[in-house]
Amino acid sequence: MTEFLLMTGVLALLGLVLWMAMDSDDDNGGGGLMQPALIPVRRSTSY
Repeated sequence: MTEFLLMTGVLALLGLVLWMAMDSDDDNGGGGLMQPALIPVRRSTSY
């Protein structure tokens, strides 16, 4: 029974590590959040 619990814990830990590695919302895979895209805004010069 101890071996089964130990094997289950190790497999769960490996699964968690793989899940966290694959669940990245970053474009380059470096970790962290994506930076917002900067969009130029036109300004009128006449008032």
